[in-house]
Amino acid sequence: MKIIEVTNVDFSLRHFLLPLMRGLRGRGHEVIGVSADGPLLDVARAEGFRCEALPLARSLSPVAQARAFWALYRLVRRERPDMVHAHMPISGFLARLAARAAGVPRVAYTCHGFLFNQPGKWPRRAASLVMEFIAGRLTDTYMTVSLEEAADARRLRLHPRATGIGNGRDPARFHPDPEARARIRAELGVPGDRVVAAAVSRLVRHKGYPELLAAMRDNDAELWVVGERLASDHGEDMEPYFAASGLAARLRRLGYREDVPAILAAADMFVLPSHFEGLPMSIIEAMLTGLPVVATAIRGPREQVVEGETGLLVPPQQSAPLAVALRRLTDDAALRARMGEAGRARAVALYDEASVVARTLDLLGA
Repeated sequence: MKIIEVTNVDFSLRHFLLPLMRGLRGRGHEVIGVSADGPLLDVARAEGFRCEALPLARSLSPVAQARAFWALYRLVRRERPDMVHAHMPISGFLARLAARAAGVPRVAYTCHGFLFNQPGKWPRRAASLVMEFIAGRLTDTYMTVSLEEAADARRLRLHPRATGIGNGRDPARFHPDPEARARIRAELGVPGDRVVAAAVSRLVRHKGYPELLAAMRDNDAELWVVGERLASDHGEDMEPYFAASGLAARLRRLGYREDVPAILAAADMFVLPSHFEGLPMSIIEAMLTGLPVVATAIRGPREQVVEGETGLLVPPQQSAPLAVALRRLTDDAALRARMGEAGRARAVALYDEASVVARTLDLLGA
């Protein structure tokens, strides 16, 4: 089959779609990746994948979305694929419309988090629900990364066969690594006995950075922040919060890194105090690396983290409970080790990339 995989930005294609594209190619299918242009498309192209850059926008502008729809429609009409597999809320909506309008035989969708489940103004959430309801009628195979959101999709009648497939990472890449721990700490000048909390995410408000920076003030641990703000990200700039954090040398801004497995192996715990998520890859990566996880008790993380066993769950948008959880792990090395070991066992059992990709391919009929 010829299959077009559509997502919003190059970051998503590189970090979320590329393993699936490899799996599809491994089963003998022709795969075309589609997203907005960006340097991370070169990673997929270097592996021999054809990637089309289209004017997809993370915006509610009618003009921008009309332009994106027309570009998708023309591409699909030209390529005549056997299947279009769409991802992310807006690009997923447009790709499914374009696929049906162009007469594509099969249309699939993977939800990485519903916009109507996110905090925000009710008109935006209502519009998202209507979009998902309409597009669900155009979808043959409907998947979500979160089991809870698959249940939401069935309950809200978005699709009768919505299936939670999970997310996955490769345990051969993400695992405890004493050599990497020693190397990274030596590079950064961090003593081996200093406790380090790592956060890996885009630098946007809904990842909870204001609360995290406030929570870390009453803590002796270092905070390593891996990630950057994408050009397409919206909302409040996080730089003033970092500048006013008061953490001084205990805050290390590491930027975008390709060696995230090594960074995590050099840390002692992982923190992601998001306001909303799908099913975070970063938590899976941390669990596979043997790190205890502090996360918010929201959709996605509360599926992944077993409270008191593999990590600690705290209320979203509150710094005080987050500070208590981080302090508890900072002060108890035995607890960190016990939770980290349990988290790795859980991640290997549930979030192995090969198993998740194989399950997705089977559902796609690929």
